[in-house]
Amino acid sequence: MFISGIQQMGIGVSQVHEAFKWYRQHFGMDVPIFEEAAEAGLMLPYTGGQPQSRHAILALNMRGGGGMEIWQYTGRTPMPPAFQPQLGDLGINICKIKSADVQASFHYLRKRGVNILSNPVARPDGTEHFFVKDPWGNTFEIVGATNWFADSGKLHTGGVYGAFIGVTDMDRAIKFYAEILGYQTVVYDQTEDFADMHGVDGGFGRYRRVLLQHAEKRQGPFSPLLGDTEIELVQSLERSPRKIFENRYWGDLGYIHLCFDITGMAEMKKMSAEKGHPFTVDSSGSFDMGEAAGYFSYIEDPDGTLIEFVETHKIPLLKKIGWYMDLRKRSNPAKPLPRWMLKMLGMGKVKD
Repeated sequence: MFISGIQQMGIGVSQVHEAFKWYRQHFGMDVPIFEEAAEAGLMLPYTGGQPQSRHAILALNMRGGGGMEIWQYTGRTPMPPAFQPQLGDLGINICKIKSADVQASFHYLRKRGVNILSNPVARPDGTEHFFVKDPWGNTFEIVGATNWFADSGKLHTGGVYGAFIGVTDMDRAIKFYAEILGYQTVVYDQTEDFADMHGVDGGFGRYRRVLLQHAEKRQGPFSPLLGDTEIELVQSLERSPRKIFENRYWGDLGYIHLCFDITGMAEMKKMSAEKGHPFTVDSSGSFDMGEAAGYFSYIEDPDGTLIEFVETHKIPLLKKIGWYMDLRKRSNPAKPLPRWMLKMLGMGKVKD
């Protein structure tokens, strides 16, 4: 069993096609791997016990990094939080976007009128970063990165690099992300009022803040494309955090899950259960997503944040001629796919 990387960040939106357009124009998420309107019938623990109709687009940035699963309810009105989420509230606070040139990304996004929350500054380990909000109130961190699949291009940004996640018990959370997801390297573990966070909602105040990275290189078919990733945990020391998705459904507005591409779902199920985090959703085999297929499951971190696992079975390499790859037939699943084959995923790029 191994993890190839962060496959995607799930983002609940009210206008799926408008959101896809904004993310591709501002973050380069311009390659739709699949687009499907269907019923979400397996997420019943998180959708009020009833199947829910939805429209979803999985988009990638071929420069490297995880994708975005842009997800909209079509049978009900997606609900916002009943309060303004603050840094350290329980769930995914901020999505990380990797950049090859943070200053260039800053100037590009500012010229396009994006809501900039802070100027580029160094975080505790010296890496440059800044924060922005999309038109729907989701906060993103643009952060310097050195691991790339392809040239960074004019936007300088790549795909999803990780997340800020709010927790109540830092040591318990560190153990979860290290043991189950392989984030075993503590880059920094500091407690203070962090000046570089003052631009985000709730950014003033004392926090314990821990940046985790994975010590070992990821394996698997998509590892060169998905690249290195990181998780940043934040715990408020001055207030009691609230659950960002309290009294709401998975799929409502905001960051709904963080998804990892894995191989070896049976082993992951056994290991997660042994460590006290059993699957709460299990597709129990291959699940058709229109142009792609895979086996998916969910667990919760110690504070209920949803982590998705997907074992990819089928992907479209060249949709126009109906060329799909069945990954279950590979003799060495740990070996990355050839770079030329991964680059073919970009043939479906949407140009504005």
